[in-house]
Amino acid sequence: VQLQASGGGLVQAGGSLRLSCAASGHTLGNYIMGWFRQAPGKEREFVAAIRWSGGTTYYPDSMKGRFTISIDNAKNTVDLQMDSLKSGDTAVYYCAAGPQRSYYVIRQYRNSANYDHWGQGTQVTVSS
Repeated sequence: VQLQASGGGLVQAGGSLRLSCAASGHTLGNYIMGWFRQAPGKEREFVAAIRWSGGTTYYPDSMKGRFTISIDNAKNTVDLQMDSLKSGDTAVYYCAAGPQRSYYVIRQYRNSANYDHWGQGTQVTVSS
C-alpha cells in the first residue's frame, strides 16, 4: 500500500483545511485508515480513523466536532476535513493504513502500532 498525503498549508485560526490521502497498490476494503499528527517536540497523536468498507468512524473526544474523516471511493482517497482550526492544530499530519483484524474494534486503531503503512506527512500551520 502506498499513501500520499496532500492539502496541508498555512491557514489563519478559525479557518479550514481539507487534507487528502491518495491510496494505491492494494485493495483497501479490509483496511482501517487513520490520520495522526505530530507537533514539534511532541509525540504522535491520533486524530481519526475510518473503516474503508462501511465507513465506520472513530474520533478521540478532543477531535470530535471539528474534524471529519471520510472516504472518497471514486478517487481512492481518505480525506480529513478540519474546521475551526486553532494554533494548537499546527503539526505534520500523517495518513496511515492498517489491516482490519476480525477481533478488533475501530477504537483500537487509535494506537499507531496497528498501522502497517504510512504516508509521508503534510504540514499544517495555523497562525493566530
